[in-house]
Amino acid sequence: MVRLDFFDYHSRSDSPVHRAPAAVKLAVAVGLVLATVACPLTQPTGFAAVGAVLIAIAAMSRIPTGFLVKRLLWLEPFAAGVALLTLFQPQGGRVFLTILLKANLCLLTMILLSNTTPFADVLRVFKRLRVPSLMVTTLALMYRYLFVLVEETRRMSRARASRTFLRRRGLVWRSLASVIGQLFIRSTERAERIYAAMCARGWR
Repeated sequence: MVRLDFFDYHSRSDSPVHRAPAAVKLAVAVGLVLATVACPLTQPTGFAAVGAVLIAIAAMSRIPTGFLVKRLLWLEPFAAGVALLTLFQPQGGRVFLTILLKANLCLLTMILLSNTTPFADVLRVFKRLRVPSLMVTTLALMYRYLFVLVEETRRMSRARASRTFLRRRGLVWRSLASVIGQLFIRSTERAERIYAAMCARGWR
């Protein structure tokens, strides 16, 4: 079974950062992301300042460095994919490194936020800020069913592995593609069943 804290493993630890109000942490995270995005290419000191703040927050939160690095590496392909689009522009190498740095700083900010603040607390802040209830409900359902999708993926992978006796790379890739396709179909069908069940109970 997948752990219930798979996505926010350290969110319920005890540290000065964890004990801070969720609204304050959310405001700081948004501020750091905006500062990172708005920082011009010609001012690397801005990136250094944001990085120093993130390192200080990570130290105060007592989250293991290896955990943060591992989570960052998991998300690195997305950051690198966005940055690669700039390689063919003028000064492409410099722009690539800057975009990659910005993306990693933003990702680290979100990793720290998610692992120092339970997602339910973030949703309560959204409600106090009068975020549309439909959006809050959608986020809550998305978070809840991510665990279901992860567990479904593991079951399908185990079932596929138990029926595969060869380790050829091509066969592995075909099996992975099959699992992804089946997961998409099952996810769509499950979403339709859940929506029908919610409507039957009066949800609008």
